[in-house]
Amino acid sequence: MRNMFANTIYEAARKDPRLCMVVADISPAGSMEKFRQEFPERFVNVGVAEQIMIGMCAGMAMRGLRPFAYTIATFTFYRPFEFVRDDLCYQNLPVTIVGIGGGVTYSTLGSTHHAQEDVAVARAIPNFQVIAPCDPEEARLAALWCATQENGPAYLRLGKAGEPVLTAGAPEPFVFGKVRTIKAGTGTCVLGYGTILKMGMDLATRLEAKGESTAVASLHTVKPLDVEGIARILQKYRRVIVLEEMSPNGSIGKEVKALAHDSGSRATVHAFSLQDEFIHCYGKHEELLAAHGLSLDAIQAKLEHD
Repeated sequence: MRNMFANTIYEAARKDPRLCMVVADISPAGSMEKFRQEFPERFVNVGVAEQIMIGMCAGMAMRGLRPFAYTIATFTFYRPFEFVRDDLCYQNLPVTIVGIGGGVTYSTLGSTHHAQEDVAVARAIPNFQVIAPCDPEEARLAALWCATQENGPAYLRLGKAGEPVLTAGAPEPFVFGKVRTIKAGTGTCVLGYGTILKMGMDLATRLEAKGESTAVASLHTVKPLDVEGIARILQKYRRVIVLEEMSPNGSIGKEVKALAHDSGSRATVHAFSLQDEFIHCYGKHEELLAAHGLSLDAIQAKLEHD
């Protein structure tokens, strides 16, 4: 996913001289190396100075440039939070903050590298748009949108590397601000955002093996939230399963349940998220998700019990 983002922005930068990349302590910037080599005057590595990264991007945007702030999610958003809020969002500047390794993707590096509350915090800030693509193809489309949009600041939450393509045969297109069906079905809909939708697709396969037609929908834009699109899902399906690699507090799952209540939907809504705690487990990404209760077996058992 990060390689797709880097290649997409590199190609976009060849056409738009306003695009700039500001990174924090990523050397030699990994997947951004091609951008750095071809556009050295538009590439800045500020080192371990994330506040400067955000402040610099704000200044660039005020001079008409279109900068991206790029590093690991916890450091691109948490560490310079006040600068994000005041320099970018308060000023409503068209800067994209790119958070690599959203959720607990950096599973071996401990809670200092886990962005498990970022979506809730980002959605709470006025003017801040939040996008979490589910696969490399959605990451490409989201990056292109960020490179051309004039709405204001955006948080682009990405995975890391090796994510499979989930949307190749999607029956609905990617449109910013609109939930999209990426797999058709009738009885149940799995709704989520980010790379955990791979688990959603696998869950759909399990449910269909038991005779339950299951759709999967990508809520890639989590702010502004597509309330009307979610309401249609709640009216169409008898059961909606929300998956998210995020803290339960401020979660989309709770919003979907509130929307179900307000709209008079009869759908049963199940919400699965990370736990509200720091879990001291170090290992593969799927192992850390399982420690939080996010595994196919655990989810299926809970669905069968309820």
